Amino acid sequence: MLGNLVMDALKELDKVAYIRFASVYHSFENIQDFGEEIARLEK
Repeated sequence: MLGNLVMDALKELDKVAYIRFASVYHSFENIQDFGEEIARLEK
């Protein structure tokens, strides 16, 4: 729950920080996972 709250706040404040945090929080395993998260930000 705390991680999701941090992600929500970062998404509004700093998209780069959001992606960096999300990559660790969600344990991205490949570039495709990373790209999908970036695509969700652009919507």
